[in-house]
Amino acid sequence: MQEMNKILLTKDDMTNPAVVPEWVIHEYNTFHQIVTNDTFPCYFGMKAEMKGELRYAYITKDDWSNLPNAVEEFLMLFVEPPYVRHGLFVFVEPEEEKDDLEHYRKRFWDILQYLHENDKQKWPDNKPKDPEHYLWDFHFGGEPIFVFGNAPAYKQRKTRNLGNSLILGFQPRKIFEGLEGTQKGGIMSREKVRKRVEKWDKLPKHPDISHFGDPDHNEWKQFFIGDDAEPIQGECPFHHKGQ
Repeated sequence: MQEMNKILLTKDDMTNPAVVPEWVIHEYNTFHQIVTNDTFPCYFGMKAEMKGELRYAYITKDDWSNLPNAVEEFLMLFVEPPYVRHGLFVFVEPEEEKDDLEHYRKRFWDILQYLHENDKQKWPDNKPKDPEHYLWDFHFGGEPIFVFGNAPAYKQRKTRNLGNSLILGFQPRKIFEGLEGTQKGGIMSREKVRKRVEKWDKLPKHPDISHFGDPDHNEWKQFFIGDDAEPIQGECPFHHKGQ
C-alpha cells in the first residue's frame, strides 16, 4: 500500500520507496553517510541521527504546500517535556544542474517566507518582528526556531554541504535549554563543536556566528552563512507579513 501522503517522516520512512520518491532515498543516504561520519563536527546531530531521533520532510521544486503541515506536526513532539533533542531536516528536490550559493540562499529565504505566510498562528506580540533587532528569531506556530541552510554550492564550508539537495534544518529553541549562550554547558558545547567545524572546513568560525541574545549580532545572518570568512552584508530577505 502506498503511503506517499505521509508528511512528517522517520528514519525508516526515508529509505522506504512506498513512502518517499527515489530522489529522497538517494539524498537521505548521502545525508546519513555524512552526518554519521566519526569526525562530523556536530555530535548532537550525529547521535540524534544514529538514535533515530531526527525527523524529516521533503518538498519538490515547485510544490511546498506540505511544509507548513510538516513543521506543525514536528512541533507537536515538543508539547510536553521531557524534550528530546529532535531536529527536523527538510529536503528540497535537487536542481537539474547545481547552481551558485546565491541561488540556494534566495531559495532558502523564499521557503522560509512561504512558511511564515502560511503560519496559522499569530507571531507572539512580545517578540520582535524586525530581523535587524538583535532579539529577532524566526517563529512558526508561536514557537521560536533556529533554521539553517545546507546546500551543494558550499565548497569550503563542507559542514554545510550535505548532498545535492538544499536542506533546511529546524531546531526549536526548546532543545537548547541548558545550552543557552550564557550557560556554562552551552558555552563549552558550542566551543567543542566550533573547533571541530574549523577542522572540517579548514576555515575560521564564520564572523556572523554567535549566540542568541548577543546585542552585537543578527540571528538571521546565521541561518545561511557565506562560504568564506566575510560578514554577510545587506538586509535580511525575510519580511514579517504584518509589515
